Amino acid sequence: MSREDNFTPNFVSWSALIGGFAQNGYDEEAIETLYKMRGLGLEPNARILASVLPACARLKKLNIGKELYGYITRHGFMSSPYIVNGLIDLYRRCGVMESAFKVFTKFSVRDEVSFNTMISGYCENGEIRKAKELFDMMEHEGKSRDLISWNSMISGYADNLMFDEALRLLVDLMNKGGTIEPDSFTLGSALSTCAETRFLRLGKGIHSYCIVKGLQSNLFVGGALVEMYCQCLDIEAAQKALNQVPKKDQVIWNTFVSGYASCNQMESIQSILQTMKNDGFEPDVYTWNGIIAGYVEKGYNELALQLFSDMQASNLRPDIYTVGIVLPACSRLVTIERGKQVHAYAVRCGFESDLYIRAAVVDMYGKCGLMKYAKTVHNRTEYYNLVMQNAMLTALAMHGYGEDGIALFREMLIDGFKPDNVTFLAVLSSCVHAGSVETGQEFFGLMGSYDVVPTLKHYTCMVDLLSRTGQLKQAHEMVEEMPMRPDSVIWGALLGGCITHGDVELGELAARKLIELEPNNSSNYVMLANLYASTGKWVELRKVRQQMKDEELHKSPGCSWIEDKEETHVFMAWDRSHKRAKEIYDILDNLTAEMRFEHV
Repeated sequence: MSREDNFTPNFVSWSALIGGFAQNGYDEEAIETLYKMRGLGLEPNARILASVLPACARLKKLNIGKELYGYITRHGFMSSPYIVNGLIDLYRRCGVMESAFKVFTKFSVRDEVSFNTMISGYCENGEIRKAKELFDMMEHEGKSRDLISWNSMISGYADNLMFDEALRLLVDLMNKGGTIEPDSFTLGSALSTCAETRFLRLGKGIHSYCIVKGLQSNLFVGGALVEMYCQCLDIEAAQKALNQVPKKDQVIWNTFVSGYASCNQMESIQSILQTMKNDGFEPDVYTWNGIIAGYVEKGYNELALQLFSDMQASNLRPDIYTVGIVLPACSRLVTIERGKQVHAYAVRCGFESDLYIRAAVVDMYGKCGLMKYAKTVHNRTEYYNLVMQNAMLTALAMHGYGEDGIALFREMLIDGFKPDNVTFLAVLSSCVHAGSVETGQEFFGLMGSYDVVPTLKHYTCMVDLLSRTGQLKQAHEMVEEMPMRPDSVIWGALLGGCITHGDVELGELAARKLIELEPNNSSNYVMLANLYASTGKWVELRKVRQQMKDEELHKSPGCSWIEDKEETHVFMAWDRSHKRAKEIYDILDNLTAEMRFEHV
């Protein structure tokens, strides 16, 4: 035997190398080495394949996994529980739960590992009902539901926004009497659920349990406590929870800073950032995203845009999430120039290819009145999702493109989109602008087919549509018969129709309801006065005006604004507070004089 033969890798060497790669996270190398091994004529055994399948699962290499599945079947390795569980995990991670279930039912020994893998897969893929069926089946088949089973179900409920179910399951686990105790992962998931539901009382109860078990200093639990208290606007408790964690990380600091911004504690942000730096953590893009999001949430849109500009001027580069946060701020401020600047930044950074960013851009241009740009961005999109279509549909409805909105909605149905409550609200608004009563009734009736329950806003659209087209009796019947209490908006829509079509009796009823709901709103009295004026009821008109005078109600002045050189100028009727008011009124007087001169 030659010396070279002594150094030729044998089966054991290949097996050790592939297993070492897979166990240490070198997944690509593990798969490549398997192929090299086979290329040299050496066939892998069940042990090697069981180590490579998790690598395929982590990389979501479904095609390679299917190829290995075929090899495993041909060589009779399906009797190995490690192989079977590896295949189930592969299909789970790749989102092919139908195939995972086939392997589970046909080959699995149905042990705790395979059950937990299937439960986790169903939760991750949004099939929570099937996960719960398997969770219950474990008990019926005498399998031990361990902490992994409980954690998978609790986090699955939370991730699928079924917060009540998640909390009920946590209570069931805690009532088991110490057989299985919640760990940091269980409690973190439960606290996140309390944060989402603003369930402060239960959150405090879980916090007490954490203290008893000594888990309040755990980084994962501590971060969840900080988030829960911030979401429930108890910033002092969030501070105490943060102080209980001795070894903090960037994530928990970012959560706390974001919570301060969301709790309207703007004046303390700089102090908190300094404390964060003193603890050894520099604010990163996620820190600033949290602050900007808090500003937008609280309506400080100007401050949010200023921070966005400051980030661009610093070493921190705003990411796709920053852009997604500040675009709505541009929409709310109706600031065209800055909206264009944010859009340009998104294009330069390649963020515009993201459908959610494109939808936000369409929404921004729509709310700023630039329908040409909104349509251009929409039409340039190759593949649409529901969010993008809803943004365009809403923009069309907002600017009175009723027929275009109806046409787009019908296209969406043909393309297989499942409309949600936003879609129906936008298309019903389009019907209002188009004056299409039959179409509006058709779409309103269609909501049940898509499991969309009409809200007060949907009913308001229908009442507005019927009122504008003179079908006041049907509009009033809908107000009286709808399952929720009517608000001032819906009574205002009915009153508006009565003014247009001269129905004094029904108009007076709607006005009385409006005044009951908003006795200090002068607009309600003005609308009633307009009703009397349009029908020649001069005595009643004088009474309304006298009532407004007696109660010292004044009509709210009109307001408008313009953008000039990145500065917004706001004007109100008879307003002389602007710093250049004298120049403005001088020019206005000159223009008025010129117009009068032209008509002489």
